[in-house]
Amino acid sequence: MTRRAMEPFSRKFFKGVLFLEIAGVVGAYSLFHKMNTSQDFRYTMNKSFPAVLEVYYKSNEWAGMYGIRESDLEAWSSKK
Repeated sequence: MTRRAMEPFSRKFFKGVLFLEIAGVVGAYSLFHKMNTSQDFRYTMNKSFPAVLEVYYKSNEWAGMYGIRESDLEAWSSKK
């Protein structure tokens, strides 16, 4: 293949990679926003994907926001 023939393929490939990157960032932000605003969603995540919830707690603690984990555990223990 000549260089001219590779150019359209390269552009399509780059656009595809860029689209996947943007979709990943938007998806990660929407998941964080949903977990940040809904304690019920965090409870669902705790049952389905506890590792993802642990990353959420750790990132908030790293950012200096403490007490979310404790308030969740307190609310969930009274639910049972």
